[in-house]
Amino acid sequence: MFPAPFRNVLVLTGPTGCGKTALGVELAERLGAEIISMDSMAVYRGMDIGTAKPGPQPRRRVPHHLLDVLEPWESGSVAWWLGEAARCVRAIEGKGKRALFVGGTPLYLKGLLYGLFDGPPANLDLRRRLSKEAQEAGCRALHDRLARVDPAAAARLHANDTRRIVRALEVWELTGRPISAWQSQWQSEQHHNSGPAQENEITSSRPSAPPQVLWLDLPRAELYARINQRVKEMIDAGLVQEVRALRALPRPISREAAQALGYKELLAFLDGQCTLDEAVLRIQTRSRNFAKRQLTWFRHLPECRPVTAELTFPTWGLKMGS
Repeated sequence: MFPAPFRNVLVLTGPTGCGKTALGVELAERLGAEIISMDSMAVYRGMDIGTAKPGPQPRRRVPHHLLDVLEPWESGSVAWWLGEAARCVRAIEGKGKRALFVGGTPLYLKGLLYGLFDGPPANLDLRRRLSKEAQEAGCRALHDRLARVDPAAAARLHANDTRRIVRALEVWELTGRPISAWQSQWQSEQHHNSGPAQENEITSSRPSAPPQVLWLDLPRAELYARINQRVKEMIDAGLVQEVRALRALPRPISREAAQALGYKELLAFLDGQCTLDEAVLRIQTRSRNFAKRQLTWFRHLPECRPVTAELTFPTWGLKMGS
């Protein structure tokens, strides 16, 4: 089961572009559920097209939570999101309904399943120094340094994933222990902790039975074709104008928002660093690479069951077309 307070939730996840958003609405209607977004970028106001955020019609059909809850210049951590998700679950279940999480952010899913490991808190001065080094020397240099002190973490992280590389080096410098060791110890403790979970706990014991987590598994060629087409449709729908509006805000958008798929590439286009065609190709490539990393996560989480869209219905006790 899930740790408290997520024991009774359902989760529909999958790689970017697989169709989980639309399917989630249909399932929620049939289940009498309300949807909680599990997308780290959909929390931002004004970032609608590039995040494939549900529009007004789906939100009228089914109540959605954790959409448009932060300004683009704000930052939301995994811990913050878990706290907000727990609050939403309690409110939904207080109405006699079930919570259905829909989204593809792997760290959010892992947090739902296992909680957060007890690593050192952020050190802003150290984080700024490492981020500056990444800007000046390139993220590859920091990734190479991480590979020397924590090969396991470096093998798991993409060489351009500046934020997580900085965090891994931050943990190393603060504690003298690699972040992979912290995480391994945490997962082992979670697995063997059989104590009673408290209703207000986020870090509870590892679930002892497979929870209701389904991820949409599409053939790779079909998934990539869907991703390429969706990027074109986003451009046609006005993604460039959306990014231009974000850049014109009175405050600069946060580092997290600026790194989002599609937004990072179009900010570079608006700054004259590439053509629009080049930006589109970069978005498509980065989106496909992100989908590959998501699939790796889902396949290595034993609680996640791969299904087709049609199989989600009987798996959750629903009949097709009923």
